[in-house]
Amino acid sequence: MHYTFAKIKILNFFFSVVLFICMGCSKDNNSNPNCNFLVNLNVFTSLNLNLSQYNQLTFPNNPVYVPNEGNGGIIVNNTGTGFVAFDAADPNHIFSNCSVLSINGLEGVCGCNDANKYSLFTGQPLENSELQCGLKAYFVEINGNTLFVSN
Repeated sequence: MHYTFAKIKILNFFFSVVLFICMGCSKDNNSNPNCNFLVNLNVFTSLNLNLSQYNQLTFPNNPVYVPNEGNGGIIVNNTGTGFVAFDAADPNHIFSNCSVLSINGLEGVCGCNDANKYSLFTGQPLENSELQCGLKAYFVEINGNTLFVSN
């Protein structure tokens, strides 16, 4: 009977440790609860850099807008050390026609009255320090002359 009690204590300890670890995990990768205006849509697209509409990505600092992906399209940029891709919808607005960003040099600019600006290198807000959300980033993988953008 003492042997069974020891097994139960070990199993209780094991389950307590597993429960403690699981409680520390979160399914929500977004640490700011105010950043919930964009929908988590599946994104998987390929961009052939040999095509004229994507060829400028072979040179650093020439961002390209790709429509019909994500919430408001995606913006892809060659930073010189790699590629980044962001959702082209302003994450600090409820999605609307004006919240789709336009490219102005190396900035994404919201078309709404506040004209929020974001870095197309980091996705972080520029000028307005009160903005709580940076641009929604996507993974970019390169294989030969093709970029694969996904989440």
